[in-house]
Amino acid sequence: MSFLPRSSEYDLARVLLVDDDPAARITLKTVLEAGGYSVDSAASAAEAFEKLEESQYELVLSDLQMESPEAGLKVLAHARNMDYKPATALLTTYQNAHPVSRSSSTLIKPVDVPELLGKVADLIASRATRRLERELRLAGV
Repeated sequence: MSFLPRSSEYDLARVLLVDDDPAARITLKTVLEAGGYSVDSAASAAEAFEKLEESQYELVLSDLQMESPEAGLKVLAHARNMDYKPATALLTTYQNAHPVSRSSSTLIKPVDVPELLGKVADLIASRATRRLERELRLAGV
C-alpha cells in the first residue's frame, strides 16, 4: 500500500528559461527540473515571447545577451507586462552585473546548485506573496 500521492496530483512551479547557449540551457534546465520545477526553454527572445503568450510561468529566467545585447532585458520587460506577472531574473556570466531594477534579480552563471535553487525558490515565493497581497487588497481585506 502506497501513502504517497501520484506525481500527477502535484502542480510544479513553471519556469521559462531563455538562453541562446545550448549547453547552458540544457544544464540549467536539468538542474531546475531536478529541483522540482517544470521548465520550458527558449533559445531566443522571439521564442520566449511566443512561450510567454502560450503559457503562464511563475518565473522567467533570461540570459542577458543573446541575439542582441539587450535581448534579455526585452524578454523580462515583456514578461513583466503579462497579466499573470511572473517573477523575473537575469542570467549572466558578467560578475559586475547589477540588477536592472528593484523587481529584477541577477543570477551569475555558473552558480552552485544549492544557491541557484535557493534563489529560484525565493523569487517564486516572493511572487506568490505579491499575488496574495494583491488579491486580498482587491477583495477589501
